[in-house]
Amino acid sequence: MSKESNESSKEDLDKDGMENSAQPSEEMIRKRMRRNTPSPHRLTPQSSPPKHVSVEELMETAKGVTNMALAHEIVTNSSFEVKPFEPEEGSLEKWVKDIMHKAFWDCLEAQLNENPPSYSHAIRLVGEIKETLLSCLLPSHSRLRGQIEEVLDLSLIQQEAENGALDISKVAQFIIDMMATFCAPCRDEEVKRLREITDVVPLFKSIFAVLDKMKIDMANFTVSSLRPHLLQQSVEYERKKFQEFLEKQPNALDFTKKWLQSTADYVTSGQVEGGATSTPNSAQLPLTVHNHAYLRLLKWDYDAESFPETVLMDQCRFQEMQLELEQLALVASVLLIVYNSAGEAISGLPGLMDQLKKTIKILVAEMHTPSFKDDEAFATIGEKMCLELRECLSQHGFSPFSTDRESTLKGQIIAAKSADNPIRKVIDSRIQTYLLGFLESSINKSAPVLPGGLGPISKELEEIGVKLRRLVTFNKLVYSPFYQKILQEVLAQGESADV
Repeated sequence: MSKESNESSKEDLDKDGMENSAQPSEEMIRKRMRRNTPSPHRLTPQSSPPKHVSVEELMETAKGVTNMALAHEIVTNSSFEVKPFEPEEGSLEKWVKDIMHKAFWDCLEAQLNENPPSYSHAIRLVGEIKETLLSCLLPSHSRLRGQIEEVLDLSLIQQEAENGALDISKVAQFIIDMMATFCAPCRDEEVKRLREITDVVPLFKSIFAVLDKMKIDMANFTVSSLRPHLLQQSVEYERKKFQEFLEKQPNALDFTKKWLQSTADYVTSGQVEGGATSTPNSAQLPLTVHNHAYLRLLKWDYDAESFPETVLMDQCRFQEMQLELEQLALVASVLLIVYNSAGEAISGLPGLMDQLKKTIKILVAEMHTPSFKDDEAFATIGEKMCLELRECLSQHGFSPFSTDRESTLKGQIIAAKSADNPIRKVIDSRIQTYLLGFLESSINKSAPVLPGGLGPISKELEEIGVKLRRLVTFNKLVYSPFYQKILQEVLAQGESADV
């Protein structure tokens, strides 16, 4: 929590960036902000009356929090990208859009078919294309900017049209040449196909379609380019915005204090992850408490407890990791049961582990949906595992399981659905120990040693561990002043209680 460790963490984040498994669209970001953005009512305990502020102050605060959420999403999610908005099929918005576009293109075609042709719509289109092309240029593209300004001079094009000297196809070819010059490599083929279109109206429609994609490409390039610079500013920005919110809502750290207090009680009781029974020394205690607090977020009971305010913007990320970890724990538990039951007969057989793992993951893929029936699912898993083993043992010349042995295996697999199952508890404890190792190590170090029984899910666990470590590192950087003060108070109270 020191200044030196904060600076070191910031440098580590600069090197490696941020990750998330998903690639959220703008609509997903809006949903995340609606669901996770702190509000005065969400952050004020019922027992404490809220501080009265004006509507203008609340609106300004909400705007700041929304901007902070978007900046946070860009910084913490290296897969973040802007995506074009498309109305839903069958919606009124989609219907109106299609009608308006058709009317415009029909009007353009009618004007070009007049004798002599009328170019008012076409010139308007050229003007829009010109602005789009200029917006895609970088500051260093001064020569290309000059060419576009010169060739797509609307006043000159208007004069040519009035004098019957406008060659609209030649203008379109220049536009395509410019698009080919600075489009992203993934658009090369699409731009190339534009040269094959001879009719003016379909050509301009296709040009606009490709240009829309180029605008998105440029927006994502800009986001990618700004991310390292945004990271430098985001820590101070988020901290400042949260401080402003805290000044308007003095109780806005109550849930964070409760989160750290309960974790401190848990750690100092001597029962920490991995089965350790010793209490950390006083110098390491604040860091240990803090790391265990983050680990607790992966087992959070959202129905019983309010999420800490300082990690509220990442609540959905912790929820996603929690659900994935629960699924992985089940997969590892079932595989451990199967391999312990079959023993050397299937040990080391190539491809079998992956096949069994794939089958289990398919059958538990919907385990967090209301329609999932765990009794039926685990009974099916038991049947599938026995079938796979039967075929495998026969193929490699081993005696098949007896009926009683298969029944025992099925019963063990069905029992694994319970969170209190001994094998589930062992696997879960080892997963927690492994993830704690990520939080306790430097971001540039390799993954911690993988505990036994987690080999089949090692790749997925390492991805979650890296994501968790980077997310926690950034959160610590932003809220370190708040955490430091709270942890000092919490641990001081604990020492007073022990005296």
